[in-house]
Amino acid sequence: MSPKVRAAVHRTFSSVRASRNFRLYLTGQFVSALGTWMNFTASSWLVLKLTHGSGTALGVNSALAFGPVLLFGAWGGVLADRVDKRKILVTTQAAYAVVALTLSALVYLGGIHLWMVYVLSVVFGLITAMDNPARQSFYIEMVGEETLTNAVSLNSAAFTGARVIGPAVAGILIATVGMAICFAVDAVSYLAVLGALLAMRADELHRQRRTTREKGHLVAGIKYVWHTDELRRPLLLMAVVFTFVFQWQVLVPLMAERAFSAGAREFGFLSAAAGVGSFVAALLMANRNARPTMRRLATFAIAVGLAMIGVALSPNLWVGVVAMVPVGFFAMSFMINGNTMLQLSARPEARGRVMALYGVVFLGSTPIGGPIVGLLGEHLGPRKDFVAAGLAAVIVGLSVLWARQRAAAGTAENAVAEPDQTQANVGVVT
Repeated sequence: MSPKVRAAVHRTFSSVRASRNFRLYLTGQFVSALGTWMNFTASSWLVLKLTHGSGTALGVNSALAFGPVLLFGAWGGVLADRVDKRKILVTTQAAYAVVALTLSALVYLGGIHLWMVYVLSVVFGLITAMDNPARQSFYIEMVGEETLTNAVSLNSAAFTGARVIGPAVAGILIATVGMAICFAVDAVSYLAVLGALLAMRADELHRQRRTTREKGHLVAGIKYVWHTDELRRPLLLMAVVFTFVFQWQVLVPLMAERAFSAGAREFGFLSAAAGVGSFVAALLMANRNARPTMRRLATFAIAVGLAMIGVALSPNLWVGVVAMVPVGFFAMSFMINGNTMLQLSARPEARGRVMALYGVVFLGSTPIGGPIVGLLGEHLGPRKDFVAAGLAAVIVGLSVLWARQRAAAGTAENAVAEPDQTQANVGVVT
């Protein structure tokens, strides 16, 4: 291995080399993510079959799964700022396993109905409302600020690397064995991340300052974000993109069944293709470990939109599979850039609440966007819906770049005017 390649590898995996706790967590997270993607794939296909191909039902199920994040995610952030994050994660991971095991049993016994899937999706959402803020703000406790972007990128790489394998395996299992096994595997996979959390060395964690238990911390956290430009601006952009653009995952099963006249196996391939792109993006972001910027965030939004339009124009399944790769690539780049921007800009004692708001706009946007996208996909068709979402991303991204260019021009004009005024004042004094 050449010195240049060796240096690139060391740079890409810097957080893994520096932190035993993060090595454990990353390994457990990868195993758990395999089960999670199998669950997501099987759940979507289950709803599709129970409703005879209803895109609206897919959107409703997504809304129920992430609605609790919209309603209670901010409270989860308050909890994450007050309580040991590792203890929260141990509890939530165990609860996820119980939900997956219940779903597996219901499907295996043949007594599953749509309302049962909906109820379990709500329970899943309630767990996520507590899990997401603690998990997002726990990275910095494992690795510190210096390699935070690298750690977030590698964790994303593990999650999306599992996405390459999980949906494809789930599609094959659904077509051959049935859906119950997918949910059972997911339940068992949570043991890996639970083991990693319990095996961590507490004295090696980078403990962050916690808030007190006084009242008013939720409102104070929201005010802090709103009055901080470095937090407010990226959150607003992400809120729009996550709500109306990132719901393309609701459309993928519809694309498989309606646009390409395919089945569960091909649906798995489409999802896996997006995972390939996301995996590559996460590794590249880990290698660069660059500080995120608003300009980069807007550029990635534009790229996601253009990639989605490419999927909509795909003439057949295999072109569509290839076209999903850049969608995953730019979507992951957008998420990593936004995530690390917020974490690095937030004060330590408010990081849990800031990341809770990130969870609200990322996951909590699904109850709004999911049903809308699902309804449009069912009545207009998934191709037109992909185009509409892609155009929305392009327009929003270009608007941000244009606004930043105007702001920069105004700053430059002020910078030119100030020396003139200074010179005039000097002249008067003289």
